[in-house]
Amino acid sequence: MTALLRLLRPDRRRCVRAGVLLACLVAAGCANKRAVPDWQLEAKGASDRFVSAYLSGQRNAPAEFERARLELARTGRPVLVARLELLHCAAQLASVDLQDCPGFEALRDDAPAAERAYAHFLAGKLVAGDQASLTPAQQAWIAALTSGASGASAADALSRIGDSFSRLVAAGALLRAGLASPAVLQIAVDTASQEGWRRPLLAWLGVQLRLAEQSGDVGAAAHLRRRLALVQPEAPQPKPSATSP
Repeated sequence: MTALLRLLRPDRRRCVRAGVLLACLVAAGCANKRAVPDWQLEAKGASDRFVSAYLSGQRNAPAEFERARLELARTGRPVLVARLELLHCAAQLASVDLQDCPGFEALRDDAPAAERAYAHFLAGKLVAGDQASLTPAQQAWIAALTSGASGASAADALSRIGDSFSRLVAAGALLRAGLASPAVLQIAVDTASQEGWRRPLLAWLGVQLRLAEQSGDVGAAAHLRRRLALVQPEAPQPKPSATSP
């Protein structure tokens, strides 16, 4: 994923954190001693906060995304906004939100081949020529999608992805492609649980629950409902009125 976000030829060694896709926004400043433009600092900060807030299920996620988008739009460079839209769609996919990516589609014509290939990956598919535009790590992730791999090999490939966010995104792509075995689901649940990411954890537990209900596994379904109840924040209790006894 990191290769999708190289800006102004940043040093890729400084961009190894694939979980926050826009980390390379300020990496261009590493190549020289010139001051980093304000828009890069603001966009990176807002995009980082968006990812954190979205995965944690916080209400400020949309505001942080819009703040990052406005900063990038100031440059008049569609590719930067397209990369942010891909980040948004990746966060959704990591949380089992399988809707399309209209924000990127509006910018597709101005997006480089790598971004278009990654968009196809998020959709759970690839088209001819896509794979050559992806990084070696991304090519490994999509091996199951392109070869019709078994659930076991898909889970094995998924478990080798070192970055938690990237692992969840890849799990979402497998789910969208119909290749998410129970082992894939468990990896996604364990990943979200380890990071304390409420939104994807609730989503992946929900997928496991539907599978348990469909298979008639009463014990597993009950266990998953208890986990969901533990993760799901309680609804606020109404305040007593002034006339209450």
